[in-house]
Amino acid sequence: MSTVITGIGELTTNDDELGRLHDAAVVFDEGRVVWVGAAVDAPDADERVDAAGRAVLPGWVDSHTHMVFAGDRTAEFEARMAGEAYAAGGINVTVEATRAASDEQLRANLDRLADEALRGGTTAFETKTGYGLTVDDEVRSARVARSRAESVTFLGAHLVPAGMDADEYLVLATGPMLDAVVPLVDAIDVFCERGAFDEEQSRQVLRAGQTKGLGLRVHGNQLGPGPGVRLAVEHGALSVDHVAFLETEEIGMLADSWSGGARGTVATVLPACDLSTRMPLAPARDLVDAGAVVAIASNANPGTSYTTSMAFCVATAVLQMRLTVEEAVRAATLGGAIALGRDDLGRISVGARADLQMLDAPSVTHLAYRPGVPLTAAVWRRGERVV
Repeated sequence: MSTVITGIGELTTNDDELGRLHDAAVVFDEGRVVWVGAAVDAPDADERVDAAGRAVLPGWVDSHTHMVFAGDRTAEFEARMAGEAYAAGGINVTVEATRAASDEQLRANLDRLADEALRGGTTAFETKTGYGLTVDDEVRSARVARSRAESVTFLGAHLVPAGMDADEYLVLATGPMLDAVVPLVDAIDVFCERGAFDEEQSRQVLRAGQTKGLGLRVHGNQLGPGPGVRLAVEHGALSVDHVAFLETEEIGMLADSWSGGARGTVATVLPACDLSTRMPLAPARDLVDAGAVVAIASNANPGTSYTTSMAFCVATAVLQMRLTVEEAVRAATLGGAIALGRDDLGRISVGARADLQMLDAPSVTHLAYRPGVPLTAAVWRRGERVV
């Protein structure tokens, strides 16, 4: 059944030709956008929805989450708020809980978080494995993830599990474990940080993923300066995520990776995680000014960013990272789509998937103007109203 949403006060399209429209309408049919333009010119459709002057924008594309897990890390959060520094080793707490959980428990928790995100306007999300760290547990994590996520990333190189050394574990993670998960995943990721995997170990993971034809991602430059950005750009990774500690040269690398029409590496910033770990906020303003492609994601996970609210991340990017509202919304929609290697998400133009959200506000500016207020009034995913 075709649907027309008319009476849109402000329509954010993320289409360079269409731009931001006022008094607009959108028509979608069979899960795809088929018409965009002025409300007075809107064609008929089977169903008519009057936006009554509200703002409509693409659904959020959350390109970095860790939503397949069990357990709780409230105590760790409280300790950080009391002044304890974040260290990567806390991941092991979640690994133990995830291994002990049943598939049904993992799936129920993922469903809870995915439904929560959907109510907040997230119509597509990526999620990772990485809390199993055995062949069987990584496979079942990938299988659970595939039941809801738009894109699944293998993060076997999340941490060295207790009782193993890094080289021994990487033989497993880049061999039998990788072989087992390949049919279930789209990309491979590595936590290239102190306390996790160093430069050469991270390079080994990325090369193994390339050999299997997977997209590449890097957790990099989160806890301090490091080789993550350089490795990501050298290997043509889809994205490098966190990027809180960047030198001017690394910002230039990320911008230059898109020169000449090349498909470069997206810089994914995770503002909720920066706040939760009390780390410096990623230099999103500098990245945008340099011409890098930036995505904003939630990093939803139980240890360092236990939120699915992309609206919160957008508000933080505006209020504290100095992005404009338009830049932050674009990064949380189209930027996320580019980070996933998708050209049918994150925009409202003919041929795009009909993933849209309507705000109970006349403009996207209200996302930062009224921070913390739940503004999502309606959500359509693949053309079906789901909220």
